[in-house]
Amino acid sequence: MRAFVFRLTPVCLAISSAFGSLAVAEAEEEKTLILSPVVVTATRQAQNSFDLPVAIDVVTEKDIKEGQLQMQLSESLIRVPGITAQNRTQQAQDPQISSRGFGSRSSFGVRGVRVYVDGIPLTMPDGQGQPGVVDLSAIKSIEVMRGPFSSLYGNSSGGVIQMFTADAPATPTIGATTMFGSYDTKRNVLEAAGRSEGIEYMLNVSNFESNGYRDHSSSDKQMGTAKFKFHISDDTKLTTLVNWFDQDAQDPLGLTRAGVRNDRKGTVAAANNANTRVSRSHTQVGFNLEHAINETNRISFIPYVGTRRNSQVLPINALGTNARTSEIDRSFYGADLRWDNNGEVLGKNYTVSLGMNYGKSQDDRLDVNTQLAGAPANVTNRNEENISTNYDRYIQGKLSATDTVDIHAGVRRTKVNLTVKDSFLGFGDNSGSVSYNKTNPVIGATWKVTPEVNLYANYGRGFETPTFVEAAYNAATSGATPNLSLKPSTSENFEVGTKAYVTDNTRANLTLYYIKTDDEIVVSLIDPANRSIFANANKTVRKGAELSLESNFSNNISTYLSYTLLNAKFDSDFNSATGLIASGNHIPGTYSSQAYGEIRWKYEPLGFHTAFETRYNSKVYVNDRNTDSASSYTIFNIRAGFEQVLSNWIFKEFIRVENLGDKEYLGSVRINDANSRFFEPSAERNYLIGLNAQYKF
Repeated sequence: MRAFVFRLTPVCLAISSAFGSLAVAEAEEEKTLILSPVVVTATRQAQNSFDLPVAIDVVTEKDIKEGQLQMQLSESLIRVPGITAQNRTQQAQDPQISSRGFGSRSSFGVRGVRVYVDGIPLTMPDGQGQPGVVDLSAIKSIEVMRGPFSSLYGNSSGGVIQMFTADAPATPTIGATTMFGSYDTKRNVLEAAGRSEGIEYMLNVSNFESNGYRDHSSSDKQMGTAKFKFHISDDTKLTTLVNWFDQDAQDPLGLTRAGVRNDRKGTVAAANNANTRVSRSHTQVGFNLEHAINETNRISFIPYVGTRRNSQVLPINALGTNARTSEIDRSFYGADLRWDNNGEVLGKNYTVSLGMNYGKSQDDRLDVNTQLAGAPANVTNRNEENISTNYDRYIQGKLSATDTVDIHAGVRRTKVNLTVKDSFLGFGDNSGSVSYNKTNPVIGATWKVTPEVNLYANYGRGFETPTFVEAAYNAATSGATPNLSLKPSTSENFEVGTKAYVTDNTRANLTLYYIKTDDEIVVSLIDPANRSIFANANKTVRKGAELSLESNFSNNISTYLSYTLLNAKFDSDFNSATGLIASGNHIPGTYSSQAYGEIRWKYEPLGFHTAFETRYNSKVYVNDRNTDSASSYTIFNIRAGFEQVLSNWIFKEFIRVENLGDKEYLGSVRINDANSRFFEPSAERNYLIGLNAQYKF
C-alpha cells in the first residue's frame, strides 16, 4: 500500500478520491496518510488500487455507517463517481442504481450491475440483482468497479458492486444501536462478534419500520446476518455467511406531474383502491473455502444456495379497481471454483486467476387477477416455471512488462439459458427457451509515469442478456405471453484515466470513457396494467468523465468531491411502443451531471465529529421521446456525533438532518410509464437520531 509522510500544517489543501480510503497513523510529530486502498474485486487478488488500470472506488465503513440509516445502498453510493444511486423514498422497490447509465431502466432490483457480498453473488444467472438482501450495518466496505473489466464477472455491462462483511475483532464485543426519525421511522440493531478457539464469528440482527414520507408507503423489515470463519489449519480457512430478511411494504406508485403539484406526499387512486404492496422473504447461505497450496498457488471454492419469495399487488387499470397479484417462489444455487497463481516468468512478475462458475435459479411464477370491478376475484393469468442458468469460464492476469508498465488482460466465456415451462395454457402453450453465448475479452495497461502519477488505458467488450423481468411480457399480445425474442445487448468499452497524488495529502482520479452498444435492452412501455414491456434499441452511445478528489487538512479537517459527466444517447432511430424514437435522444433515467461534496471536521478531545454534504443532480428525461423530465436539484445535508470511551464501554450518538433547505425535488423516476406516473418525490427536511453502545470483554 502506497503511503506518503507529511507534516500537518495549517495550509494543506485537500480533496481526495473515493477510490481511496484515508487513514492517519500517528508517529510522534509525523503523520502518515494512506490514500490508496488494497482491493480484490478488480483482479480477484489483493492489489493496490492505485496501480490498476481500472476505475474502482472503495466506500469505507465510516462512510457506510456514520450518521446513516444503513437501509439502502443509495445512502453510501451517492459519493461514487459514475454511479447513480437514487432513493425512491419507499421500500417496495430497491433503490435505483445504475453505472454509466447501465441499469437506469430497471424498475425492480438492480440491472446491468453485478452485486456480490464476500464473493457470493446476489445477482441471479439472468442478471437481476437483489442488494437488499444484505444488512449494511454488518458491512465494513464496498468496492465499486466500472468499465471494461466488469465484463470478467459475466452477464453485465455497467460494473460490479461488492460488499464485504465486517471481520471479527480480537476482543469479543456486543453492541446495540437504536435510531428514530421523521415519519415515525425506527431501526434497532443488535450485534455480537469475537474469536474463540480458531473460530471467528459475527452475528447481526435488525428491525426497521416506518410510516414513510408519502401516503401509502409504510414498511417494515427484519434482517439477520451470521458469519463464521473456521481456521481449519494454517493453510485452510472456511467462511460461512448466512443472510436473511423478511419485509412488507406498501407501494405508493409514481405520480403524474399534476399529481406532484397537487400533493407531493400523496398517492394515486390506483394505489389505494388496489392496496398496492409487496411482501418478500429471502434466505441465502454461502461458503468460501480457501486453501493455500504453497506460497504461489491458492484455490478457492464458493458454493451458495438460497430461497426467495415475492408477492406483489399491482393495479390493472388506471383507477386500480382491477388488480393482480404476481407471486414468485424461487430457489437458487451455484458455485465458483478458482485457482490463483503468482510468480515470475522471464524475470517478470505475474499473477493469474483461472476459474469457472455455474448458477441456477428456478422460479415458480403465478399471476392472478385478485380484484375485478372492486370485488375479490381469482382469475389466473400466468402459471409457469422460469429457469435461468449460467455456465462461465474465465482467465485473468497481470504481467509486469517493465518496472513502469503493467499489462492486465482477461477473457470470459458466458453461456446463459432462459427456459419457460407453461402450466396454465390459457393463452396457448407459451413454453420455450433461449440460449445466449458470448466470449468477452478485456485488456488494459498502467504506465507508472512517476511514483506519484499513473496513467492507464483499457478496452473490453460487454454482454448483457434479458432478465426474466424483462422477458416476462410481450407487447404484441398485450403482455399475455413471455418475450423470448429479446436479443442480448453487446458493447465495446474504451477507457483512459489517471491516478495521481497531487500533494502529499491529496489524491485525484480522472477517468474518460466511450461506450458503443448494439441492441440495448430498453423499457418500451409500462402499460396501464403496470406491466413493463421491453425491446431492443438499435444503437446507443455513452461518453463520459468521472473525477474524484479527496484530502486531509490539518486540525482534522478533510474534504471530498466527486463529479460525473455522462452523455448517454440513442445513436440510431428505432420504433418503440410509443412511436419512433429519434437518434440523438437522451437515454431516460440518465443524468448528464452529478456532483457530491463533503467537508468533515473532528475534534478529538470531545470525541466530536461533523460533516456537511451537498449533492447536485441535473435534469433527467423520463421517457424515450424526451417529452417530459424531472428538474435538476441541489440539496444540503448535515450530520454530527459524539463518541465516549468509558472503561470497556464505547458510546456513540449522532444526528442527521437531510434536505436542510426543505427543497421540493423529484429524487427518482419511473421510465416510460403509460399512465404518465413518472415521478417519485423525495422527502422534505427530515431528521434521524441514533444511539449506539458497545461493550468489549
